[in-house]
Amino acid sequence: MKDIAKRVFNTEIESLRSVADAIDDEFTRVVDTILAASGKVIVIGIGKSGIIGKKIAATLASTGTPSFFLHPGEAFHGDLGMVGENDMVILISYSGETDEVLKLIPFFQWNKNVIIGITGNPNSTIAKNCRYHLNVAIQQEACPLALAPTSSTTATLVMGDALAVALMESRQFQHEDFARFHPGGSLGRKLLVKVKDLMRVDNLPFIKEDASFTELLLRMSEGRLGMVIVGDAQHVNGIITDGDLRRALVRTPDTSKLTVTDMMTKTPVFIDENEFIHHAEQLMIDKKITAVLVGSAIERNISGIYQIYNQ
Repeated sequence: MKDIAKRVFNTEIESLRSVADAIDDEFTRVVDTILAASGKVIVIGIGKSGIIGKKIAATLASTGTPSFFLHPGEAFHGDLGMVGENDMVILISYSGETDEVLKLIPFFQWNKNVIIGITGNPNSTIAKNCRYHLNVAIQQEACPLALAPTSSTTATLVMGDALAVALMESRQFQHEDFARFHPGGSLGRKLLVKVKDLMRVDNLPFIKEDASFTELLLRMSEGRLGMVIVGDAQHVNGIITDGDLRRALVRTPDTSKLTVTDMMTKTPVFIDENEFIHHAEQLMIDKKITAVLVGSAIERNISGIYQIYNQ
């Protein structure tokens, strides 16, 4: 079974290499045309090509190129009304002769849509009726019967990814742009949500510099943050984390000799409340800490605490 798996991988990898080697200036012309267009990119295919087409449309849409998938059967029964005259159409068919897709070409020509074909046959009917053609001809399907689309669907998928990435880079599409299209995901939260939206502001565990060891333990336990803040909200003198406490006990087992000022870190890390969450979390990763004080490092005042495991 492992040998079969490796054979499939190797067959598809070799097919991808052959498709990559065949990429020419037509790819650049397709990217430039999409960039210059004011309409959407509509992806059409049926069967396995349709499944791949759905993924290509989704990837384009999430990376800055307005796009949607249109099923050719539904298109032929009314959904062609979704297609505007400024839209571009990507027709996917490895043979280039899929009947359900061919039937739509007269409408797109009448509607003056730019047609981009992705096929494995440059001499096919679809290829000859497209303004641009992207060739995904493969050497061999991974299916031992050469019947199930395997290498060919992989090549089509990667061609779609190549288009999406080329368009992303041309548009200088950034993390923040991606997050705007994914507000419900963890990336969207990190890149759109600010520290002030998630920081803890209630029951912050403040203690005074002259607090006893017992007071320190009680306040740290009550605060449930694994730390206490020495001072008050208007001026922070330092912090004591549970790690600081353990290290102090190793050095000085006699708790009667431990003082708050001896144990505290006098230069805690601050972050502005208007910073984005991903900046705060990267800062904590870089500093190897799990919490930051939200406020001003210069004035040493705070409005809250943000912990990396608040997410």
